[in-house]
Amino acid sequence: MPRYVKARWPADLDAPTRAARAGGHYEAFLPDPVAAADVALTSAVAQEVVDAEKAVQALQDRAAVVTGLESLSSLLLRAESNASSRIEGLRVGQRRLARAAFDAQVRDQTAREVVNNIRAMEAAVATARGVERLSADDIMAMHRTLLEGTREARIASVVRTMQNWIGGNDWNPIGAAYVPPPPEHVPGLLDDLAAFVVRDDIPAIVQAAIAHAQFELIHPFADGNGRIGRCLVHAVLVRRGLAPRFVPPVSLVLAANVRSYIAGLTAFRTGAAPEWISLFAAATRIASEQALRMAGDVVAQRQRWAQAAGNPRQGSTAARLLEALPASPIVDIASVQRAFEVSHEAARTALIQLETAGVLKSLSTSRYRRAWAATEVFDLVDAVERRLAAPTADMPEVATPPSARRAARRRPSRLGTHL
Repeated sequence: MPRYVKARWPADLDAPTRAARAGGHYEAFLPDPVAAADVALTSAVAQEVVDAEKAVQALQDRAAVVTGLESLSSLLLRAESNASSRIEGLRVGQRRLARAAFDAQVRDQTAREVVNNIRAMEAAVATARGVERLSADDIMAMHRTLLEGTREARIASVVRTMQNWIGGNDWNPIGAAYVPPPPEHVPGLLDDLAAFVVRDDIPAIVQAAIAHAQFELIHPFADGNGRIGRCLVHAVLVRRGLAPRFVPPVSLVLAANVRSYIAGLTAFRTGAAPEWISLFAAATRIASEQALRMAGDVVAQRQRWAQAAGNPRQGSTAARLLEALPASPIVDIASVQRAFEVSHEAARTALIQLETAGVLKSLSTSRYRRAWAATEVFDLVDAVERRLAAPTADMPEVATPPSARRAARRRPSRLGTHL
């Protein structure tokens, strides 16, 4: 049974206010383990999960009937990573993000952090495709990728040894909205979560929902917990084979419905796991539907590009570049040479051809380096974000839970025996 662990925070004479200096008691939440949880769903929630699975499968099936959609995977991961970072307050436009991804010398710290989130998502998906089991070490590797080269690099892949908290003030957890488990419980809870993630006896979407919510409850790192928790979602969906090619950009939906998202996670903590699973299933379904629409947009855009460029010969550098642009909207001669193993002249000729056709626009990068951008790619992602900018009408309503402490005492969670 989950419980609250009472502890005392010592007085801190260096704190800026009298309340922060005083110290006092607080309660940290200790969740149930989930490795052996018995997951039971109501018929209504089970149907929502089935509908979400069908939507994810429809997105995968799109690749079977339309050639050249390989770049959609990267485009979706970029949109997903950007939305996941936006939930954490890191706001970067598509153009800034593309510049930072293209040029490691760009001095845009926020954009660099979002680029790292993309790489962490890519690492999560690659790991899930390459191993039978996901371990706590794999989660550490995702975190290392996320924070590498950032201001928080020193805590990359380091499981916290101190108490952290969400909300309240920066000096102590007294009055915080949520206080995660004390640090001595974190390693065991992470190992338990890793054991849960490799189960194959529950629906993948249910597993991803619980894994994400449990990870957020554990909050094992000093920073980056939300972004790694959403990486874990995709690792589960890929490992289970539900999303082998295209990951639905779930964070795009959650970012547009942050209040419901937080309410859903809080509901999970207070024992209302079905409400959270229902919300997560709906977000996954909507994200898959939007991704499917984006796939159509990508195909239509490539057709317009090809027509504008005079329908380059299949297999030519220009034709191959047209297919790759959604994944890499900023290119230069060197990157085209590397991608397609062609000569300097072949790469230059293809770029000039597409610039002349209006597909690419010259981009000022540095005095000694010329680059080009396919700006319509930014417009594709911006269009998806605009469609989801307002809270989504068909997301389930999640009642704002009462105080988590009162709820846990009045109605103990059955997680660990029955979900």
